[in-house]
Amino acid sequence: MPLTKRILGKTGRNVTIFGLGGEGILRSTSYHKEAQAVIEKALEVGITYFDTAPAYQQSRDYLGSYLWKKAKREQIFLASKTHDRTYEGTMLLLNDSLRRLKTSYLDLLQLHDLRTTQDIEEIFSDEGAIHALKEARKQGKVKFLGITGHHDPEILISAIKKYDFDTVLLCANAGDAHYLPFISTVIPEARKKGMGIIAMKVAGQGHALSSVAIKEALYYTLSQDVDLAIIGCRSPKEIEENAELVEEFRPLSREKLAEIENKTKADFENTNFFKKGMY
Repeated sequence: MPLTKRILGKTGRNVTIFGLGGEGILRSTSYHKEAQAVIEKALEVGITYFDTAPAYQQSRDYLGSYLWKKAKREQIFLASKTHDRTYEGTMLLLNDSLRRLKTSYLDLLQLHDLRTTQDIEEIFSDEGAIHALKEARKQGKVKFLGITGHHDPEILISAIKKYDFDTVLLCANAGDAHYLPFISTVIPEARKKGMGIIAMKVAGQGHALSSVAIKEALYYTLSQDVDLAIIGCRSPKEIEENAELVEEFRPLSREKLAEIENKTKADFENTNFFKKGMY
């Protein structure tokens, strides 16, 4: 069975609800054979959304080396990021990403890991990264613009109100409601602008699995108002297991969602360890 797809907000692009995250084996150095196996398995099961970032070690090199051996460019939605807050630095990162990824354009370029009001001020300053994003789109190097964050929901809301981004990548897991929630705060604001919603931290880098099974964690996330969830995978087996769960997915009832959420309550730190005030 082909993986279920959803429209990614106002991008209008149809993408699989399971995307390959840039973590897992892709966030490594000199593991080419293992990364190739994961990328090829992702394509084999039908994944069309691939995530990467300059901060993820050799992730871009792996994708550039192995993605296009098995896929045509127009079949793939390729998303990367910039952690630089300046125009010049972002342009340098973008051009380096295009070179490493062996492509002439990105489907999505995101401002990576927004955390503070200072980030927002620098990005929107006269020499800020927002101008690089707009220029890159004008040049055809980027199709869509987005933001990412898992630190403080208020910072993402501030960015959403400041500019009409196309997407937001945010934390959306079974323990989110217990501390600085993103699901109930950021998603409604983003949807007001028609933004696509990409979920991450589904299993909290594995920490959430001390409270819930991976099936419960994944189904909880996909039952929220999100367009897809990205998951970093360490092996082809993990790709297959997640794909099988996605193929069988049906939205959970309100009662089942509450049941899963309740399981994470006593140990909420494990699903929220990356948020402001937790470290």
